[in-house]
Amino acid sequence: MGILGLIGKGLTKTKEALSKKLGELFGGRDYISEEDLDELEAVLLQADLGQSTVERILTELRSRIEADGRADRRVLEGIICGIIEDILSASEKAEPVHHRPHVMVLLGVNGTGKTTSAGKIAYALSGQGKKVVLAAADTFRAAAIEQLEIWAGRAGAELVKHKQGSDPSAVAFDAAKAAVNRNADYLIVDTAGRLHTKSNLMEELKKVGRVIGGQIESAPHETLLVIDATTGQNGLIQAREFNKAIPLTGIILTKLDGTAKGGIVVAVSEELGIPVKYVGVGEAAEDLRPFNAREFVEGLFKAGEVDNAVS
Repeated sequence: MGILGLIGKGLTKTKEALSKKLGELFGGRDYISEEDLDELEAVLLQADLGQSTVERILTELRSRIEADGRADRRVLEGIICGIIEDILSASEKAEPVHHRPHVMVLLGVNGTGKTTSAGKIAYALSGQGKKVVLAAADTFRAAAIEQLEIWAGRAGAELVKHKQGSDPSAVAFDAAKAAVNRNADYLIVDTAGRLHTKSNLMEELKKVGRVIGGQIESAPHETLLVIDATTGQNGLIQAREFNKAIPLTGIILTKLDGTAKGGIVVAVSEELGIPVKYVGVGEAAEDLRPFNAREFVEGLFKAGEVDNAVS
């Protein structure tokens, strides 16, 4: 299955909640009432597209309906797709200048899939022939260290770890030295899950960044927040608060295949202007995919068609 098929498959629940409703509202009709638009507003909000995005969509739809005197579903759906793609594309920034080693630090609260995401990124990079070092800086959970060790084995990556309860910044220090000494292409740092409301934990995270920066110029080069898509608007709150404490360069959105609230991708991009870098659309190692705005929109509205075309 190609990437569009995977994205489409991962967005099935959101598509069913959104595109199906659009069909019920617009299908075979020449007139859309204000009541219909109110219902559409509720549908879009339920998909977690965010208030600002929904208001922008409805304003454009009303303008088009007034100008045309009728409502064609394909035209209206095209307007919605265009606005969503514009928002997502606007947040996409140029790829960061690649350093060697290039340092990626993964942040987030417990249960979002940080450790798995670190492992999957390492797996993908190793598959491209890159030399990767993984840092098990989540020292609070023995399970996290063990899990990352398994992923390091799958990816053929080197793992730097200390015993449970060790200072995370000490792990980061040793991992940064190892990445430099062994001429690695990438250093991926898995940090402990923490609440964005705990200032002492956020300070510890900043210390990890400073320690790495002392060993590798301008590091960390990417600071990626891992969000569980099934949490919906709570994910947006996490992104907002983490970004205040530690400037984020990107979002990794996991478990997109398990929710009807895939619109949270749009809400984060619209409010914070932080690009979504990866989306998780399944459990397999290959199911963490680089994000692309057009592929997302096509998957959101044409998931079934795309999946059939490339599977």
